[in-house]
Amino acid sequence: MSMQTVGKQRGITLMGFIIVLAVVGFFVFLAMRLVPVYVEYYSVVTDLKAVCKDSGSEKANVEGIRAKLALRFLVSYVQNVDLKKNVKMIKEGDQKQINIAYEVRRPLIYNLDFVAKFDVTEPVTGAAGAE
Repeated sequence: MSMQTVGKQRGITLMGFIIVLAVVGFFVFLAMRLVPVYVEYYSVVTDLKAVCKDSGSEKANVEGIRAKLALRFLVSYVQNVDLKKNVKMIKEGDQKQINIAYEVRRPLIYNLDFVAKFDVTEPVTGAAGAE
């Protein structure tokens, strides 16, 4: 068995490991702050599509749509959408569309915040009950 000299050994030093750990830790911290905001957005999109395809939605007014969305948002734990302010109905001829536009501002580090803006529009089809 031959012994290797210190100069020929390969690997990461303690200082290098600490730097790598700090960089990975920073990105994990960012993910912990950003991921919940995007998970909530995907819940908003899923709930909006379900309400727009729900039977009877094509005849509902904006208040009826907001009531249906409120029930779904309650189950999905959506907290950043103000239904009266952020949910709008757009009419183009006979076609109705529901638009949800909102922004989320969350603290990131000390006095730095991040802002995420979301805007999604879905046509109201009422296809679930149609045959």
